Amino acid sequence: MKKILVCEDEAAIRDFVVINLQRSGYTTVAAENGEEALRLFEEENGEIDVVLLDIMMPGMDGFAVCKELRSRSDNLGIIMLTAKTQEMDKVRGLMLGADDYVVKPFSPSELVARVDAIYRRVSMSRSMNQVAQPIASGTFLLNPKSRTLTKNGVPVDLTQVEYQLMELFIKNKGVALERHQILSAIWGEGYFGDVKVVDVNIRRLRMKIEDEPSKPTHLLTIWGYGYKWQE
Repeated sequence: MKKILVCEDEAAIRDFVVINLQRSGYTTVAAENGEEALRLFEEENGEIDVVLLDIMMPGMDGFAVCKELRSRSDNLGIIMLTAKTQEMDKVRGLMLGADDYVVKPFSPSELVARVDAIYRRVSMSRSMNQVAQPIASGTFLLNPKSRTLTKNGVPVDLTQVEYQLMELFIKNKGVALERHQILSAIWGEGYFGDVKVVDVNIRRLRMKIEDEPSKPTHLLTIWGYGYKWQE
């Protein structure tokens, strides 16, 4: 069952999202505020695959809900709903652990495409290859079976996007990967959003794996092109 939690305080937008997701084969659970979203998430006992989360809500805003949801699950897909004028909010949401964002107003086709991409990633995470062998890179060890990363034997807490980025880079050691190449590999072909989502997630990943995130020694920037992994 493909189950989506929709958290949006505006009834018209919430109904629009729910109807279009249901038409695309998703089961939906709807909440009108952050507190209700967290309650419903717990009641579903881990059956929620993706959460669509509006930023501007009365009471507990989308940022607070996103942070709390991410603390409860690394594998949950989280998509923020933002307004065109909220440029910094997009970055903040991604830094708090969101996987993607959709800018209002959005078309049904864009919404479903973004949800489909995140749902595929969640499904892949849950049906991971049980026989895959760990991959070592310097002091890092990536375990495809448990989808975990350690550095010097110490676990590094990663979201599913961060894990996939690490897997992509470690499997391509020393190879300069162009931003759009990374975008297609992680977010899927035909991604509707901005390539900036790559840069924000790289920044977030560096904060977890680099000794000095502002002076990375492993996840290097190739200016004007993309990024490269170095042991």
